Amino acid sequence: MKVVIQRVLEAGVEVEGKSIASIGKGFLILLGVGKEDNKQIADKYIDKILKLRIFADENGKTNLSLLDVGGEILLVSQFTLYAECKKGNRPDFIKAGDAKLAEELYEYFAQQIKERIGKVETGQFGADMKVSLVNDGPFTIVLDESLI
Repeated sequence: MKVVIQRVLEAGVEVEGKSIASIGKGFLILLGVGKEDNKQIADKYIDKILKLRIFADENGKTNLSLLDVGGEILLVSQFTLYAECKKGNRPDFIKAGDAKLAEELYEYFAQQIKERIGKVETGQFGADMKVSLVNDGPFTIVLDESLI
């Protein structure tokens, strides 16, 4: 898996000109699923994401987690995180998981997070989405399996 986490003041997703999801303070998470991914790997990411201390405490130090601040999550599938650009100028997505696996793990990821925090919104798997956000900081973290 590859995950991009953006700390946001707000974020939203539109499909075909209609708003389908929006959150306030929290994380916009872009989730890419690879060929070798499974639920156990997803569980590691979920645990790490919910425990990341990247919100400021009363002293301005990044000591608080999403759970500590009552933050929300907007989860968006993004297979393009697996783009390989070493050869030529056209990205290759050969390491991305197939659509069936990716959708299954995306839904699993969303459900597991929903069981642990208040508000979780999702994009529409496989759709052409327009994602908007107000990045807070900006604060962006990229996780892949070597970093969790």
